[in-house]
Amino acid sequence: VHRTDGLQARSRDQQRSTQDVVELGLDGRLVTRGIDRRMGTQDLGPAQPALKASPGVGLDDTPVPVIDHGGATHPEAGVGSLVQVSAIGADANSPAEYARSKAAGEAATRAAFPTATIMRPSIVFGPEDQFFNRFAEMARFLPFLPLIGGGETKFQPVYVGDVAEAIARVLDGAGKPGTTYELGGPEVKSFKALLEYILTVTGRSRALLPVPFPLARLQASVMELLPSPMLTVDQVNMLETDNVVSAEAIAQKRTLAGLAIAPATIESVVPRYLYRFRKHGQFERVDVKG
Repeated sequence: VHRTDGLQARSRDQQRSTQDVVELGLDGRLVTRGIDRRMGTQDLGPAQPALKASPGVGLDDTPVPVIDHGGATHPEAGVGSLVQVSAIGADANSPAEYARSKAAGEAATRAAFPTATIMRPSIVFGPEDQFFNRFAEMARFLPFLPLIGGGETKFQPVYVGDVAEAIARVLDGAGKPGTTYELGGPEVKSFKALLEYILTVTGRSRALLPVPFPLARLQASVMELLPSPMLTVDQVNMLETDNVVSAEAIAQKRTLAGLAIAPATIESVVPRYLYRFRKHGQFERVDVKG
């Protein structure tokens, strides 16, 4: 999956392999569209060989999901299970367009395939992620990093490999059909803590500048006029809500643990690809705990 709302399905008689996970949408019968302007939350780059991208999903797409199932999701078509990758925070009543588009995509998927499994990850990290990489890049040329809302928003970063494994296990028959899983890593960290960690890993010394939400929203409204804005109003709206696995999902075992997956820590993965943002790259030694 690369950039939101990827839909995967697999026939019951297939064996597990990267070729087994196929995408509905290549023939136009089942297509989900959504927007992803939220700091690359769903950019699962390293998993792309196993989990293909949904065509037409990107910054400029309509936020309203469009599904024309045309029989593609019927058992007679050989589709035994389907997994949609959504996001924690999907909410039809959210002020954020991103969250509303995710909720609409989930509803459309359920209507087309009631037993579909929906995966809602928190921010996803891996070599090609657009969270750690983005802020590490910003730290290379900016004298400070912005702490939107004071940096108090909570996240539960999850490793792309664990998200891919969760999808694979569900397609292999694990879990209960029709379940919505919330996927988070082993630790909950504030936005501020994550930026501090990025600076530590990259060996950069930068000020963290608190920016109140109203001011951030005003700044974002201007930045949105640029071809590739660093911040959008929608991102600011999303940062007003914590992005963590709910207590309900934990109690009902709709998590990685419920699929018998021990999630990887940030410390075990992130330093292996953020080293390139150090002043002297891999030749610079930085003391990083973990």
